[in-house]
Amino acid sequence: MKKKFDTFMFLPILGLILYGIIMIFSASSPTAALSPMCNNDPYFFLKRHLIWLGIGFVAMYFAYKMDVNQWRKYAVPIMVLALFMLVLVMVPGLSREVLGARRYLYFGSQTFQPSEFAKIAMIFWLADALARRKENVRKFKTLLGIFAVVGVIVILIEKQPDLGTTIVIGGTFLGMLFLAGVKIWQLAAISVAGVAIAVSRILEESYRMARITAFLDPWKDSQGAGYQIIQSLIALGSGGLHGLGLGESRQKYFYLPEKFTDFIFAITGEELGFYFGTLPIIILFLVFLYKGLRISANAKDPFMCLLAGGVTFQIAFQAFVNMGVVSSMLPCTGIPLPFISFGGTSLVFTMFSIGFLMNVAGEPRRSVEAKDVDKVTKPRFGPRESGEIEIPSEKERDPGKIARLSCKLPSQEEAREATYIPQ
Repeated sequence: MKKKFDTFMFLPILGLILYGIIMIFSASSPTAALSPMCNNDPYFFLKRHLIWLGIGFVAMYFAYKMDVNQWRKYAVPIMVLALFMLVLVMVPGLSREVLGARRYLYFGSQTFQPSEFAKIAMIFWLADALARRKENVRKFKTLLGIFAVVGVIVILIEKQPDLGTTIVIGGTFLGMLFLAGVKIWQLAAISVAGVAIAVSRILEESYRMARITAFLDPWKDSQGAGYQIIQSLIALGSGGLHGLGLGESRQKYFYLPEKFTDFIFAITGEELGFYFGTLPIIILFLVFLYKGLRISANAKDPFMCLLAGGVTFQIAFQAFVNMGVVSSMLPCTGIPLPFISFGGTSLVFTMFSIGFLMNVAGEPRRSVEAKDVDKVTKPRFGPRESGEIEIPSEKERDPGKIARLSCKLPSQEEAREATYIPQ
């Protein structure tokens, strides 16, 4: 059956991609023009970004057209492959240490970042695992195996070290547990445990403690740990409401590090200002978040609901963490701004995950009648505080109306109780 293309879902993504193309050229051209490694070509990074973007569109189209339910049976092998690749990063001959971190596998002149693959592999596997445990998802012992696998992923990525990606994976994991119907107190307990572990890892590493100190008072070490965030704030402050003008940034001239990757949001604010740069980007991500959660809520089965929700949480959470870091609302950590930062592996897998979201959005929504209650139920967004099915009051009941359920499927008896059939 032909899938319906969700134009409203794609428009904010297209807007963010266009922002990325424009700002990558503006932010990277001085560096590329003055670098012999870039052949003194001001278009060097723009051309590479467009190539990766083209590959990303192909990946998105493939994910959009694929039969997700057929690929679902490979969720475990895909997860095993992701874990294996994360282990390979630790092998010195296959990876290189850059700025104290090992995050890429090298294949000649090409690089590959396994943690980006692991993010989408975890979402796919987790959607399958939680959907299969739909009736027991509120039992803590049922989730122990899932916790173990996600814990291994987190440990391997944190060892690279890459705390930013670890935080994104943790936030995505919590979001998917919420969609699956896990109790609020369980989510709170998991969150507290995760924060405690993160704090302990920060205390163990001096450079992470320096980032926390710089976050609290960047001017205390203005030429060291606080330098990057100070330059970022100068860029945002210089842009003000209207910006200095496209291409007129001063901070991109070797003041602000990572100006067209992790901190491109600061250059956008400097050149285009609040009204035309930072605010539209925030609005586009909010529209994406809203539409993505609507797609998740309207998905026809728990697996699709969790898959769409996981992709939405992952991209939106990463975006707001990045913008929080650039604006000094969060401690400094290195993660790209989805669709806008200079792309490679990150851009391709972000586009691939968008293909999954468009795939779920394009699935035909089956109309449910009372006689079909044993065959299909309509999922709802978010968990209930108890395991009871919500039954409408006498005033709210309509002939053939079916109560909305969570991402977990009910038993036949529960479904019959949730359906009002007039006598």
